[in-house]
Amino acid sequence: QVQLVESGGGLVQAGGSLRLSCAASGRTFSSYVMGWFRQAPGKEREIVAALTWSGSKTRYTDSVKGRFTISRDNAKNTVYLQMNSLKPEDTAVYYCAADRRRIVTVSTTPGDYDYWGQGTQVTVSS
Repeated sequence: QVQLVESGGGLVQAGGSLRLSCAASGRTFSSYVMGWFRQAPGKEREIVAALTWSGSKTRYTDSVKGRFTISRDNAKNTVYLQMNSLKPEDTAVYYCAADRRRIVTVSTTPGDYDYWGQGTQVTVSS
């Protein structure tokens, strides 16, 4: 079993930055694909970014490319999401998720992820 705990959300003005962290329990964290998803009110949960265990393969949704960076530190069992040039449309609850089945491919489908954190609110004011 893996437990995920997100932190780092908050209120920021448009153009600002935040860094989200996701701390994972469990010795097998380093082998999992990790992803960040977000869900805005009235909308479906969507992928933001994800990466393989080695970090060699990453995927981003088009709207965050060039602004957000996903990374991981397997020694610290932590995955990060650096968010720069934030926009009001980035406002959502952000969730960290772990996929224990895939190794070299990255899924963007929420149903493919096995473990989820409780979420952290990110609000970007205009």
